[in-house]
Amino acid sequence: MIRTVIFDLGRVLVPFDFQRGYRAMSEYCGLPPEEIRARLGRGSLVNGFESGEFDGAEFVRRVSGLLETEISYDRFSEFWSSIFLPETLIPESMVEGIRRGYRTVLLSNTNPIHFQMLSETYPILRHFDAYVLSHEVKAMKPQPRIYAAAIEQAQCAAQECFFTDDVAEYVEGAKLAGIDAVQFQNHAQIEAELRGRGVNW
Repeated sequence: MIRTVIFDLGRVLVPFDFQRGYRAMSEYCGLPPEEIRARLGRGSLVNGFESGEFDGAEFVRRVSGLLETEISYDRFSEFWSSIFLPETLIPESMVEGIRRGYRTVLLSNTNPIHFQMLSETYPILRHFDAYVLSHEVKAMKPQPRIYAAAIEQAQCAAQECFFTDDVAEYVEGAKLAGIDAVQFQNHAQIEAELRGRGVNW
């Protein structure tokens, strides 16, 4: 029996396109979008931010150095958050309905800049009982510690949790933690998976 439904955030609830952010930064600093992508992709800067190793102000300072420009925190936050598209992949009514009968948990590799913007912009996020965020837990999927934190917030046994994520590796990590998990394809598929497990709303 499923007691808690756990959703990933990016490309499960909210679609995103990193190219939108690279293009926005390109217009500001003059570097080509692919060069910006390459510079940000070197090392572990983004993963360090999403793992909570440093705060948003330090991240912006480091990115400014990589791009050889000065960007204010607010301006960078606009660029960094422009990756998200307006329409959710799962209807808000579905998550709202599930929450009436089950505990709902959000489990995401994310950072404080993105999550603040998403919380303010997407009403679907208000229908969660708990948020397990990599920068707060200081661990990222597929590290075992973040799944343990999700199970703790689920307030039930691992096998009583259903989880969906668009990344196969993260789904496997959840399964290793004992969670019933499937890779996200689309809204209709996840609705069928949930109803097949007796989850109704």
